[in-house]
Amino acid sequence: MLEKIQRAIADAVNTLYRISPEVQVDRPEEQFGDYSTNVALQLAGQLHLNPTEIADKICDKLRVDLGDQIEDIAVVGNFINIRLSGSALLTAVGDASNYSPKSYQHKIVVVEYSDPNPFKVLHVGHLYTSVVGDSIANLLETAGATVHRVNFGGDVGLHVAKTLWATLYYSSDGDIDNVDKAVEIVKKLESESLLDRSKWLAQQYVRGTADYDDDKQGAKAHVADLNKRIYQLVADNDHDSPLAQIYWTCRQWSYDYFESFYREIDVHPFEKYYPESQTGPIGIKAVNEQLSNRVYKKSRGAIVFDGEKYGLHTRVFINSAGLPTYETKDVGLILLKWQDYHYDQSIVITANEIIEYMKVVLKSIEQFEPKLVERTKHLTHGLVKLQGGKKMSSRKGNIVGATDILEATAKASQKLIGKENQLTTLGAIKYAFLKQRLGADVIYDPAESVSLIGNSGPYLQYAHARARSVLSKATDVTNPANTELQPDERSLARKISEYPEVIEKATNELVAHYICTYLYELAQNFNSFYENNHVIDDPRQEIRLRLVEAYANTLKKGLSLLGIPTPEHL
Repeated sequence: MLEKIQRAIADAVNTLYRISPEVQVDRPEEQFGDYSTNVALQLAGQLHLNPTEIADKICDKLRVDLGDQIEDIAVVGNFINIRLSGSALLTAVGDASNYSPKSYQHKIVVVEYSDPNPFKVLHVGHLYTSVVGDSIANLLETAGATVHRVNFGGDVGLHVAKTLWATLYYSSDGDIDNVDKAVEIVKKLESESLLDRSKWLAQQYVRGTADYDDDKQGAKAHVADLNKRIYQLVADNDHDSPLAQIYWTCRQWSYDYFESFYREIDVHPFEKYYPESQTGPIGIKAVNEQLSNRVYKKSRGAIVFDGEKYGLHTRVFINSAGLPTYETKDVGLILLKWQDYHYDQSIVITANEIIEYMKVVLKSIEQFEPKLVERTKHLTHGLVKLQGGKKMSSRKGNIVGATDILEATAKASQKLIGKENQLTTLGAIKYAFLKQRLGADVIYDPAESVSLIGNSGPYLQYAHARARSVLSKATDVTNPANTELQPDERSLARKISEYPEVIEKATNELVAHYICTYLYELAQNFNSFYENNHVIDDPRQEIRLRLVEAYANTLKKGLSLLGIPTPEHL
């Protein structure tokens, strides 16, 4: 409806003054109408006319053009305020609950997020980015895009070598050459749960990191050697040697655990998982090729990109041992994603802490594949901290695990309502994450997240179930013959009609917090309506049921975009 009003105003201005301005239409406070525009003030300077005179003429034209679609149109100051008729507002309500934007139609979009590393445990940051990435991918799909969800992680590198050092060292009482003993222990662990195996791996990483930092029993040299051997066994596709058996088995434990976790938090499955062992060789090839084109240069036995020339900083892409750094693996990833998908846009979602890092990586690629950089959008988010401010470090082992958040929220729900419901637990976590503006740090409070009276996921889930309960008492919902709206009905209808504008804005900016704010306001509006108006067996049952149904459908669609389940009963 907003677009229709914009077109009507633009047509009126063109007919009256032969001008085609960009018409801005806003939502005024409810007492002033449904739509408002200051187009008359915008034209006054250009036409050298009084803005009130212009507004009066536009109003006269709109009264004719829009006819019975408007209940009232008036000039207030320099603004034109428009109030829709009951029938037009109900039409807008119907259009809203079926609305999907078209801004990404026929576009191919790759969305990369979550990015956990094998051989490490999943922490709250992975939970957060998985929820955020899934919601952004949902928005893109709703806008018509073909979306490919992909994941990226380090299956090679120092963290893997440190983990395997600890595995070898502590499996054989310090005899790191006794690889068979480590193989035996790894095989015994196969009978443990995925979560326990992942925690065991995380423990080895913590041990290995501490030993590396302290150089226990020459750990630094051994880890460096292991790092090279791991790269080589992957390159050789070696699955038979004892070290290879440990590596591939433990890597698969991690992948299985990741998939299990994504199912548990009810996000869409990933289409591909790009391991660094796959992207590294592609990146090395590209960096070496561009060395001769002076995109990269040699420095102290390494290959670097001189970011200072572009107001950035210099970073190493291939180290002095000839191994690729994270930077080169990211170069390979971007090239490989293009090879696989030929995307219109590639969206990468990471923490804020690598903003400057990504600027250097992308600036280097811009020198030889500028179109890929033009099509790449880097979205970043802040840190998730528990109420009380516990700090996280996977190296020291004091991380807030992703499963810790799930368990803490389930306990908070149990304490509040006497029972734990997986659907409301997920709703609580996802909504608490998504209602914050992307980029800011999030302070997560499990007790607040499960509240049934505040701005929370469970509050909206119960609001949806309440509306469905009302609808279940009716035999049928039909289009009302009488379209005149009472004040509370009009207020609810007006709020429902705002849904397309909110989704359009959220999609254009690729953020979900606009949807959260809108759904909370919508639920509050409905609760106020329901408390003051009977629905079933009321003379106005027909029109009110129609509004309740549109409200429930709109709430369900909005929550679905956030990845939040909407059960019929709770």
